[in-house]
Amino acid sequence: MNPHLQLVRDFHDRFGIEQPEYPDTAQLSTMDIVMRQALLMDCASETCKAITSGDLARILAGLVDLAYNALAAIACRGEDVVNVSVNWRQDGSVLSVVKALSDRVNQCTSGETVHYSALYHVCLQLTRSFVNADFDAAFRMVHANLMSKASSHVANSYDQRIERETLPHAPDLSQALYE
Repeated sequence: MNPHLQLVRDFHDRFGIEQPEYPDTAQLSTMDIVMRQALLMDCASETCKAITSGDLARILAGLVDLAYNALAAIACRGEDVVNVSVNWRQDGSVLSVVKALSDRVNQCTSGETVHYSALYHVCLQLTRSFVNADFDAAFRMVHANLMSKASSHVANSYDQRIERETLPHAPDLSQALYE
């Protein structure tokens, strides 16, 4: 199992977010897909705002949050990350980065693991090549921050689930940036 996915599964276990036991699989309901899409769009919006301001630590936080939410959807399906080839045009333009992210987020409306995996992989790739940062270190910092938060409870309504699964602001990830 992907090590980052295992961390997300640990988060779900700790906070009472339903997920099938691996390797059992389940389909996401239409409302689960809509909820996941809302979370991804929020993260993508924050990432684009960070790109606009040129704040590398916030861009890194946005990419990690997008990846975390993509992995959360995969965990809720009970599957593992699929290895997919992701390419983005490295032309020095931030529009190519925004297009790559937007396209991958949009594809997640399918609710399929392959599309969530593609979003995860593009975030990983952009962290390394666009932001020049240590994705694993940043991911683990965000995860540790999440695990240190409030006690667990089971969320029943979609409003409660969206609130519960919305990632808080990431800690300062500047330590994960390469000099």
